[in-house]
Amino acid sequence: MKIFLTYDYELFFGEDSGSVEKCMLEPTEDLFNLAKWKEVFLTFFVDVGYLIQAEKYPELQGELQSVKEQVQQMITLGHDVQLHIHPHWEKATYEKGKWSMNVDGVYKLSDFEQSESDKIVRSYKSYLEKLIGRSVTTFRAGGWCIQPFEHVAGIFKEVGIKIDSSVITGDFIATNEYAVDFREAPSDSKYTFTNDVCVKDDGGDFTEYPITSLRYSPLFFWRLYILGRLKPAQHKMIGDGDFISQGGRKKRVLRTFTIGHVSSDGYYASKLESGLEKSTNMEHKEMVVIGHPKGNTKFSIKSLAKFINKNHMKHQFTTFQKESCK
Repeated sequence: MKIFLTYDYELFFGEDSGSVEKCMLEPTEDLFNLAKWKEVFLTFFVDVGYLIQAEKYPELQGELQSVKEQVQQMITLGHDVQLHIHPHWEKATYEKGKWSMNVDGVYKLSDFEQSESDKIVRSYKSYLEKLIGRSVTTFRAGGWCIQPFEHVAGIFKEVGIKIDSSVITGDFIATNEYAVDFREAPSDSKYTFTNDVCVKDDGGDFTEYPITSLRYSPLFFWRLYILGRLKPAQHKMIGDGDFISQGGRKKRVLRTFTIGHVSSDGYYASKLESGLEKSTNMEHKEMVVIGHPKGNTKFSIKSLAKFINKNHMKHQFTTFQKESCK
């Protein structure tokens, strides 16, 4: 099994974006130390919008430089860096020591006119490539909002994005910001497609590596919320910001079975072995785990270390850069 441990490297997008130190720098350093322990390599999807917007504010140059240095360190340590876009950064402003981010109508690339969307993809990819000194070929959409794919297919071909990893097979989210419907996506762990990420095309121009999904019971989420209150030292996120609303999703997951991603964030890390078992039973050759440095907890780091220790001799921990070079 090829296991991709992937991390969306970003701030929060709710009322409080959180600090760069707690959401990005500190938790990513923890991941560096953990990966170095077993010579495991990670993929970081860098939210380039933050870097581009931060360039505009003199008071942010110190933290921005620290982020740039850490991104370059990812490359130096052998990790992968790929493109992550939250286009609402285009409308973000920094005032009185905090980011103001109104995500209404600008959360997805498809919320923008074609020419604007193309410009965002082109400029963000160019910025990241100049920063790390090499090309990037893999994309993850902010909020997994890769649909409708036709909106980005042309610009992806133009700039050389060949791989996507935004799909969570079986998942569905529909809110004012999110538009995610992967209920009809193929069950394969890797497939090619042309204009629709949910329609497999053996001769397609693009390759999808779906984020591995699981069926979660309400009991899992009750445990998640209870443990967060009973044992905050173990289960409190390092990140110090607020999530944007997912339209009543919290109430829904406490009442019904739901499909969700396999993740190394927080209590989700307790399901890493379950995700691997499902992938093995389905005879998949790839498993993609999503995480966010800001979502690290003491519990998740311990669980991830245990997962790596148990499996690094049985399976191959790899990155999209390594796979595309073969």
